[in-house]
Amino acid sequence: MDAVAGTPSSGRDDCWSEDATFTLIESWGDRFLQLNRGNLRQKHWQEVANAVNDRHVHVSAAGKPQPFRTDIQCKNRIDTLKKKYKIEKARVLDSGGSYTSSWLFFPGLDALLGPNFPTAGTSPPVTIPKFTPPALAISPIPVGPRSATPRRPASLTADDSSFRRNFSAFAAAAAAAAAAAEENCSESSRSSGGSGSTRRRKRTRTVESEVGYRELADAIDRLGEIYKRVEERKQKQMVELEKHRMQFAKDLECQRMQLFVETQVQLHKLKRAAAKRSSAENY
Repeated sequence: MDAVAGTPSSGRDDCWSEDATFTLIESWGDRFLQLNRGNLRQKHWQEVANAVNDRHVHVSAAGKPQPFRTDIQCKNRIDTLKKKYKIEKARVLDSGGSYTSSWLFFPGLDALLGPNFPTAGTSPPVTIPKFTPPALAISPIPVGPRSATPRRPASLTADDSSFRRNFSAFAAAAAAAAAAAEENCSESSRSSGGSGSTRRRKRTRTVESEVGYRELADAIDRLGEIYKRVEERKQKQMVELEKHRMQFAKDLECQRMQLFVETQVQLHKLKRAAAKRSSAENY
């Protein structure tokens, strides 16, 4: 139902008459162009609502009062009209000019919103965010007691275990491939009834392939051993560094405590000297 004149209505789009909608588009369009097709502020929407109410808040010829419009209701109505306009404009552009919109408010909205409507084939520029390297966090040297057993980072331990598993699996696969090649070649040599030279050539290929696979497996094993020794040496260096760091923290704490004790002793001596001096002056 329509609201009583001078009171806010529910703001539904079906409560807007054609004349009130035309007045709304006209009043909003003037301010829209004044702001260089920018967004209206609350005071502008209030001016639009006042313009609509000044012209249409009265009793109509049929005796029904026209509803009172607020700034929020005017903004919601414009948003609804914009959505409808975008749908109609897209249909016009997709048809290549063969479709003409029969919507009553399309010409007025097209004059206001048409220059800002994106055409086919254009897309907004893509902004690539700049990569910012993370800041290095420098942790202060603690002065309190710490555990004497250094812990190895969990990431290094996981990487080492996965690397060793991969090496073991690869070496096992190479050995299995060598064994399978040897069996296949021996079976083929036994099943074939060819000449002796053919069998000798096949046997030679089998021996060469077997030697190659074994060399590959030995090389992988040697590489694994080298990696293991490198990691053990790295772990020893980490332990030594941790020991040096703990010793440095211990020495620093001892110096701090020594300085504190010496300061307290000097203060005590000064207090005693001051007390003796004051007692001598009293006598």
